[in-house]
Amino acid sequence: MSALRKKFGDDYQVVTTSSSGSGFNQPPPEKKKKRQRFVDKNGRCNVQHGNLGGETSRYLSDLFTTLVDLKWRWNLFIFILTYTVAWLFMASMWWLIAYIRGDLNKAHNDKYTPCVANVYNFPSAFLFFIETEATIGYGYRYITDKCPEGIILFLFQSILGSIVDAFLIGCMFIKMSQPKKRAETLMFSEHAAISMRDGKLTLMFRVGNLRNSHMVSAQIRCKLLKSRQTPEGEFLPLDQLELDVGFSTGADQLFLVSPLTICHVIDTKSPFYDLSQRSMQTEQFEIVVILEGIVETTGMTCQARTSYTEDEVLWGHRFFPVISLEEGFFKVDYSQFHATFEVPTPPYSVKEQEEALLLSSPLMAPSLCNSGEKNSSLDCLETLEDNDSTTKLPTKLQKITGRDGLPKKLLRMSSTTSEMTYSFGDLPMKLQRISSVPGVSDDKHGGKASKISTEPISKSVADLPPKLQRLAGGGAGRMDGHLPPKLRKMNSDLTLKLKE
Repeated sequence: MSALRKKFGDDYQVVTTSSSGSGFNQPPPEKKKKRQRFVDKNGRCNVQHGNLGGETSRYLSDLFTTLVDLKWRWNLFIFILTYTVAWLFMASMWWLIAYIRGDLNKAHNDKYTPCVANVYNFPSAFLFFIETEATIGYGYRYITDKCPEGIILFLFQSILGSIVDAFLIGCMFIKMSQPKKRAETLMFSEHAAISMRDGKLTLMFRVGNLRNSHMVSAQIRCKLLKSRQTPEGEFLPLDQLELDVGFSTGADQLFLVSPLTICHVIDTKSPFYDLSQRSMQTEQFEIVVILEGIVETTGMTCQARTSYTEDEVLWGHRFFPVISLEEGFFKVDYSQFHATFEVPTPPYSVKEQEEALLLSSPLMAPSLCNSGEKNSSLDCLETLEDNDSTTKLPTKLQKITGRDGLPKKLLRMSSTTSEMTYSFGDLPMKLQRISSVPGVSDDKHGGKASKISTEPISKSVADLPPKLQRLAGGGAGRMDGHLPPKLRKMNSDLTLKLKE
């Protein structure tokens, strides 16, 4: 079968794997041209430095790091070559001293004391140097006190040997203890997936640790590499953008004991805000993932890297669960580490979904009431009636009525400029002066407020809004008789208290 389908829940379908024995005559898929990656799947960066000119001397100034960064075959070659040349050079020095002193011709004379006993030729001089350098004292060849130049050469040999050993052995030790191989046991999923999680479109990929030793202070970062052109016309071939994988919430600090799914929520701040399933087929980008941490066993910092191109991001997929509870422990099944399955996911971008939501949902009355604009519609006032917040009266009215808040239905009649005139036109004079009726004069003369106009703007019921006309019953005159009983009782109580 070319596709293996399984059920996972009620709404999910697994679409994974491809096998060679297909029973359908399908045309072979077209080979897509391999796109150049900035970072390979194994973490190697495809960057080569060229045309350095005179800057190559900087490598020799830091020779130790240069040797450590070399490949293993070059390290071994330099290691063997350095020791071979050093040994041959020092053996030649010992042979040269014996040749100049004439020890080679008089070595078998028992009455003659040579510089180095039992050195007859170059091989014997080389063996003497190896015995001295490796501190293998056979007792057959040794320096005598009749050779001061031999003593000086011996001291020089000891110092030079210590320097060569420290340099080369230290270089090999650092090379072997580098945490690059530790990164080989840190796994990344072969594909990334985009699907809904917690009601939000999310980009996800999986990381895992194959060793039982932990990564201390593990932290993960993501970079989006994408070419773009600035408004000034500058072309940036590899522009790096940050993908938030939990930096603000601390989710980027990992406790990497079992495989974890790393999530990037696609919102207005995300570079993928306008990315949809259709546009992803024409986009070109690369997501570089960097995992850093301290190796628990050595205490050295380790970094593992991988990348995902647009072809390796699966839209509408989710990762298989790999953790199961066994008797007394949790088992991780790494055979399903890279497996994904399809889930219902809208093919639209977050930007398109938000725009469609704004176009489909009508403007709600509370939003209009809170906008600060004047509105004479009673629909807006009815929403205020259900609001739990208490509207406070002016201080002067609180002293007169002894109430902490105005009744809700009276608020409905007095909330806008035009409707306040109709509702308060027949109230007592004192209440009219307190309420903010159009025509009130705020001018002050002699420290006292001037007289307040009590004329309503319109006494005709025909000028009232339609809902107030229905409330008034279509007739002119006082509206108290047509008010609801509860509101009419409140109005009469207010009038009696004001008269008192």
